[in-house]
Amino acid sequence: MEHKFSDLSKPVFIAGPCVIESAELLDCVAAELVQINKSLGVDIVFKASFDKANRTSLSAFRGPGLDKGLQMLADVKSKYDLSITTDIHESWQAAPVSEVADILQIPAFLCRQTDLLVAASQTGRIVNVKKGQFLSADDMQYAVNKCRESGADDVWLCERGNAFGYNTLVVDFRNIPLMKRWTSRVVMDCTHSVQRPGGGKGSTSGDREYVPAMAMAAKAFGANGFFFETHPNPEEALSDGKNMLYLKDLKEVISRLL
Repeated sequence: MEHKFSDLSKPVFIAGPCVIESAELLDCVAAELVQINKSLGVDIVFKASFDKANRTSLSAFRGPGLDKGLQMLADVKSKYDLSITTDIHESWQAAPVSEVADILQIPAFLCRQTDLLVAASQTGRIVNVKKGQFLSADDMQYAVNKCRESGADDVWLCERGNAFGYNTLVVDFRNIPLMKRWTSRVVMDCTHSVQRPGGGKGSTSGDREYVPAMAMAAKAFGANGFFFETHPNPEEALSDGKNMLYLKDLKEVISRLL
C-alpha cells in the first residue's frame, strides 16, 4: 500500500512530548513541528501518549486516558495537519486508536505480545514495533512475521537500546542494519536510548546530552527514521524529562541529520 512514508530515501521523523499533559503543551509542540516541516521540507509525525501504562511507580502521571487523549490527538491532527502516532498497550485499544493515529506504536516491553501485534496489524495502519530491551536484532524477525501474517502491509522496527546491567541501556548500532533484513524502515529512538530506567529514585532518569550523537551514529549505520521525545521545558515534564530533547534544539538536530 502506498502512503506518504513509502519513499525509503526520505527519513521519517517522529517527535512530540512523552505523554499528553495538556492541550496547551500539544499546541506548543505541534506549532513548532509545523514550522520545522515548512523550513526544512520534511514531514514530522506528531507523537504523544494518552496513557503511560509502564511507569515506575503508582504515583507517576499516566496521562488523560484513551477517550480524552484520542480526542486531543484528533484535534492536533485536524488543526495542524500532522500525521499522528501513539502507543497502545492492550489489544482492544488498537481499533479505536487507529481511527486517529496513522502509525500504531508497540512499546518495547510488549513487542512479543502476540494478541497486541495481531490487533494492531488488522487495523490497516503502519505498525512500528520497538525492539525489546531484552532482545537481539534477529529476534525481531518474529515480531515482523506476526504482523505481516496478520495483515500489516507496512511494519517498522525501532531501536531503543538493550539492558546493560541495572538502570542502564547501551545501544549496539549493528542492530540497525541487522533489523533491515526484516523490514526496510528502521527507526532510531534517540531519546529513550539514553534513559536510565528506574534510575531516578522511583522514576526513570536519563542523559539528554547524548541525544544528538545517538542520532548521528544511527544515521551512519543506516537508520531511515528518527524518534525524538521533546518538550519546551523538559525539567518540568511529567514523564521522561531527563532524556527528552529541548524543543528549541529539535530543528538543529534534524538539520544535522539532513
